[in-house]
Amino acid sequence: MNQILFIQTGMGIDVHGQNITKAAVRAVENAIWFNSMPGIEQSLPEQKLENMKVNVRLAVPLDRNLLDTEKVKAVVPYGSVTVDVTDGGMATSSGVILKDKNDENDLMYMVNAAVEVGY
Repeated sequence: MNQILFIQTGMGIDVHGQNITKAAVRAVENAIWFNSMPGIEQSLPEQKLENMKVNVRLAVPLDRNLLDTEKVKAVVPYGSVTVDVTDGGMATSSGVILKDKNDENDLMYMVNAAVEVGY
């Protein structure tokens, strides 16, 4: 990406089930759902949304190898999307194991996201 125009941040949690992808998707949704970028199209080359680039940076605590980046990319409605993953976020106790929620243990996963928009 040559020029970053906008950065959105968010956090997502999977309280039960230890699903890192679910937490990551929620973090990206949290970052983009409460924003409007009315001037973005005019700021892009040729004033076209097709020229928008989006880089999703995720800080994940565990199970990086289980992260489905295609599901994360699918959350972003416009632009060509890349995903960078780093260590971070948090895994902490939920205080209870719920077998009906597919818990393997009592951990809940928290993922942080920074969504960079530009060209």
